[in-house]
Amino acid sequence: MVMGGPHLLSPLQLVLYPPPVTPHLSARTSSAHRTAMGLRAGGQVNPGLALLVWLTAHCSCPQAQGSSQGGLEASGDDLWGSTNTSLLHGFWCQPASQLSRDQLSTLIQGMASQQVPLRAWQLSCLANLATRHGLQDNFELHPPNLLLFYNLTQVREATCRAFTRRAAQGDTELLANLPDQRSALQHTALACLGAPHRRLNALDLLLLGALVCDMHASRIETADPHVLENLQRCHQLTAPQQAALNSLLAGGKTVLGPPGSWNLEGLQALGALASYISSSLWVQVQEAVGLAFFSSMVATYRAGQLSQGNARRFVTGFLKAKAMSVSSRPKRGTDARRPCVRGDITAATLLDDLFLVRYDCMQLESCLGSHVLQANLDPLLQHPLPAECQRVVKAKLARVYPHGVPEEQLRLITSLVYLYSRSEISQWNITSRDTVVALLASDVALENQTEAVLQKYLDHNGTITSALLMAIGGSRLCWMSARQIQAIRPVEFRRAGALDISSCPQSRKDALYTKAREAFGSTRNTASYYRFMRPYLGGAPVEELRHLAQANVSMDIDTFTNLNPRVLQSLSVGNVTTLLGQNVGDLQKARSHPTISSWLRSLNTSALGELGLDTDTAGPTGPARSTTGIPDTTPWVSHLAPTSGQRGNNAPTSGSAPAHLQYWLLAAALPSGLLWLLYWGIPGPSQDCSQGTCTKASKDSAGPAPQAEKLGLEGGARHLLRPPPRLQGQRTWPCPTS
Repeated sequence: MVMGGPHLLSPLQLVLYPPPVTPHLSARTSSAHRTAMGLRAGGQVNPGLALLVWLTAHCSCPQAQGSSQGGLEASGDDLWGSTNTSLLHGFWCQPASQLSRDQLSTLIQGMASQQVPLRAWQLSCLANLATRHGLQDNFELHPPNLLLFYNLTQVREATCRAFTRRAAQGDTELLANLPDQRSALQHTALACLGAPHRRLNALDLLLLGALVCDMHASRIETADPHVLENLQRCHQLTAPQQAALNSLLAGGKTVLGPPGSWNLEGLQALGALASYISSSLWVQVQEAVGLAFFSSMVATYRAGQLSQGNARRFVTGFLKAKAMSVSSRPKRGTDARRPCVRGDITAATLLDDLFLVRYDCMQLESCLGSHVLQANLDPLLQHPLPAECQRVVKAKLARVYPHGVPEEQLRLITSLVYLYSRSEISQWNITSRDTVVALLASDVALENQTEAVLQKYLDHNGTITSALLMAIGGSRLCWMSARQIQAIRPVEFRRAGALDISSCPQSRKDALYTKAREAFGSTRNTASYYRFMRPYLGGAPVEELRHLAQANVSMDIDTFTNLNPRVLQSLSVGNVTTLLGQNVGDLQKARSHPTISSWLRSLNTSALGELGLDTDTAGPTGPARSTTGIPDTTPWVSHLAPTSGQRGNNAPTSGSAPAHLQYWLLAAALPSGLLWLLYWGIPGPSQDCSQGTCTKASKDSAGPAPQAEKLGLEGGARHLLRPPPRLQGQRTWPCPTS
């Protein structure tokens, strides 16, 4: 370790991060590459020797003073298990496929112990790697989210309860693009419990955990009342599930008892689940208890601990119940004669967590003055206003600011932006990036508003930078115009990293793919090019996908489901098999996904057989719908493997044959004394270390797509010949100073 110096680069970065974009090679670097390439003229190269040649040619920055090699004397397995969370978060499957069984096992266990938040595209291919190495039986030491992607036919009857308990701790929303896997997971769990059709008891629910979130409303309604604990883990309940929840609560058999006996502590224990309680139940709750809980929910929302959607749903239902109660009382004659019954709203009034109970939307219209609104817009909008009240505030702002809301106030109206039209936004002055970020930070859909807000910013000489793109998120790219997307400089697009555009319409995916090609098209190495382009391949043409198939990129199934469905129709079975590589078996897990189902219907029986699929393109368990529950009328099929069986490296993956392990990884290929070299940022071919940091030269223009590479040195040890990439969040590569 270097005390007070730059961050050390772990050997794991060779697997966990891609090499930097290197659009140009210096003469010196080209010579080094020719030397390395020449080593393989007669066959495969020892990766340790190739790496040593590359290091000799590229390591020009001197070693920092005070470096200690004490930390490098640990075993190779320790290095894989002890790396930090941010590095593990950048896990990439292709180079990891070269790991030995023990190294992969240690890596997965490190991810579990550090609770690394991997994404679906990482988990799906990692699950296939683990299965290929026979590691699936070690599931108790693996991340719960990883178990969701495992081959369920290999779950043994003797351990299925433990597997279910561990998997149920995961987030099933990660399976949004794998509907058949999601369905099979539930059926496997119920089969293990011996309860495919019977009522779920408390012990069943303890094992099922979040898997209950996918269950049909009828099963929830008849389950043991402890099911409330399971439902608290759901991201969202469907309308039938909400009805089942309210039926359970109304029955009075839950820990809360009948609605008339509910208390504050019991309601608070429900958390966000209380936002689904119906108005008909709130009417039955004691008034003092209801008001105390309302106050606590508003305080939780204002503290940022409750989402806007949950808060507004709760407030709307609660106030509806209060209105029902008030309407049943006789009205006093004085109320009709006074437009503002509650008294004028002041700054102090707005600090009351019961403000919305005391002032309904009609009273808000009557009692809120213009001066108070101008001076207290922020505390007012910190309340989870119902939609009707939001429209009242918007109308008042229009009267106060007839020529458009001023920029300093725009940053406060995030929750109202969705109400504004393009013509209204055209009256605004947006000169600051912070204003753009604030306006687009809402968690509601802003289709027309996104384009209009950005255009006002661009009209005032604003630019779309990488920081702005990262701040507003990839989903906002979906609603930018094609012209605005084209205006993004390629260098800014590169710096923004991987943006999630999976929810974009196809036209935007096409435009963003074109922009990504401008940013990453000059990348020389096909593996690196694929890694940078992966999030944007939903707009790729058929020629690009055929090229990637020839390059053996082993595309993950999550990325595959986001391809253009029309383009996918032009791919042959051979193209798809080669494109997915070791992940081809995952087609079975996603065969009911609309994109894949459409492609499968275009195939004949023989082609389906080549893919290892039967002729029923709907899947054996039927489609599982995200957040909509799975009907229990689906024929149940046991997925449990027999208790007997052998575990080892020959265990099949999700339908793919084991790939040949061509090379040992770095720790096995080099003497431990050379490992210290990898702890320093080795300057790449177009980096400059003259100022103490290695900076990367880049060009905005696109170059030709990389040529397909054969899996020789490129597919095995060549990934060891790349300069270690930047640490996450760094803009330069650290160079040690002498």
